Amino acid sequence: MPGICHSPQLGCHTLLVGQGGGTRGVRRSAPGSRATPLELFYDLVFVFAFLHVTTATAGNPTARGLVRCLVLLALLWWCWSGFAVLGNLIRTDQGIVPAVGFVTIAAAFVLALSLPKAFVDRPGGLFGPLVFATCYFVVRVSETVIFLWIGRRNRDVRRRWQLLALPAFLATGLIVVAGLLPQRFFDGSAESVARLLCWLAAIGVEYGAGLALRGTGWTVLSAGHWAERHGQIVLVALGEAIIALGFSPGETAGLSLTWPVLFAAVLGIAVAAAMWWAYFDTLALGMEQTLHRTRDPDARAILARNAYSYLHLPVIAGVILFALGLKGLIHEGADPTTPSWGVPLPSFDLLALYGGVALYLLALIVLGRLMLGAPRWPTIGGILLLVALVPVAGTLPELIALGMLALAAAVAVAAQTVVDSRRRAGVRQTAFEEQLAAEEEQTRWRGHHL
Repeated sequence: MPGICHSPQLGCHTLLVGQGGGTRGVRRSAPGSRATPLELFYDLVFVFAFLHVTTATAGNPTARGLVRCLVLLALLWWCWSGFAVLGNLIRTDQGIVPAVGFVTIAAAFVLALSLPKAFVDRPGGLFGPLVFATCYFVVRVSETVIFLWIGRRNRDVRRRWQLLALPAFLATGLIVVAGLLPQRFFDGSAESVARLLCWLAAIGVEYGAGLALRGTGWTVLSAGHWAERHGQIVLVALGEAIIALGFSPGETAGLSLTWPVLFAAVLGIAVAAAMWWAYFDTLALGMEQTLHRTRDPDARAILARNAYSYLHLPVIAGVILFALGLKGLIHEGADPTTPSWGVPLPSFDLLALYGGVALYLLALIVLGRLMLGAPRWPTIGGILLLVALVPVAGTLPELIALGMLALAAAVAVAAQTVVDSRRRAGVRQTAFEEQLAAEEEQTRWRGHHL
C-alpha cells in the first residue's frame, strides 16, 4: 500500500510506494527496519562536532560563550534530525542514497571544522561564518533533495517546493547576515547582540517550521528505528563526556597515574554511568513501546516530533554541558603542583558540571511524563539536591565536588529505579520477549535461505 510521510525537520510531504520499493535509485524503508552502517558513519561526524563545540566553549568560559555553544548545538541537532528522518523513511544504504549521504557527511564535517569561527571570523584562512552557512545549507538541501526525488511525480510535492526549501534558505540567509553584519553599524556589545539575534532567528525558523507543518500526514514508518537512532546519538554524547574526561586540548603526553587521576576517572565514569542508566535501563525501552502502540498516524507523528526531535535536544545539551565541566579536571589532578584533592572549580565549570546533569535529568522527567504518563518524583528530588549542593560544591576541592555529583546522581537514579520497579519489570520483559521473537525469526529465515 502506498504511504504518505511528512517530515517535521524537512517539511516533506511525499508519496512512497510499495513495501520495500520506491522510485528509481531509492528504496522505501519498512516498519521493522533498523539503523544502517551509513547512519552510524554519519554519527561519527557528530562525535567530532560535539568535541569541537565543547573545546571551543572551554576556551571562552563566559555566559556569551555558553549561549553560542547552545545555539550551535541546536543547529547541529537539526542537521542530525533531518538525517534521522531520512533513514526512517528510506533505506540509506541502497541505490543513490549513499552517494548523497557521503556529500552530507562531508558537508557536516566541514561544518564541524568551522564551529570555532562560526560567529566571528578570525584572521587567516577562509571566512568562517560563510563556510559554516554554506555547509549548513548543503546539509539541509541534501536531505531535502532525497525527499523531492522520491516525490517528484507527486504534483503536490512539486507545488510545495518553495515551502520545502524555505526554512533552509531563510535560516542560511540569517546566518550569512550575522556573519556579514558591518561592525561600523554597532558598538562592540550591540554588534554581538545583533549577531546573536540573527542566529536565534535562524533557529526559530527551523524549529518553528517543524511545529507549523503539522497534520499533513507524516508518520514514523519504523518506531524501532526512530527510537534506536535517538538512543545512538545519546550514546555519542555520553562518549563525548568520556573523551572530555580523558583528553585535554593541550595534552600531548600520557597522564601520570596518580591517585587523584584514578579517583577523578572513576567518579567521571560513575556520573556517565548514572546518566546512561537513567535513560537506557527503562525509559528508552518504554518510549519505544509507547511509540509502537500509538497506531494513529497523526498522533504518532506528533509524539515522535515532540518526544524525540524536540525533547531530545535538552538531553543532548545536558550531556554536552557535563562534558564541558569535566574538561581539564582530570589533568589538573595529574599536575604535581595541584593539591591532592584539587582546587575549587571555577564558577563556570561548576555550573556546567552540575547544571548539565540537572538539565539531562529534567529532560528525562518531561519525557517520562509525556511517553509513560508517570511522574518521576525521585528524579525531581535529585535535581533539587543538585541545586542545593552547588553553593557547597563551589567551596570544596574539585574532586570532592565531582564525588558529591556522582553520589547525588547515583542516589537519584537508584531511587527512581526502585520506585519504578513494577513498571520496569514489565517494560524490560516486553523488550526481552520482542528481542527473542526477532532472533527466532531471523534464525528461521537464515536456516531457510542461507
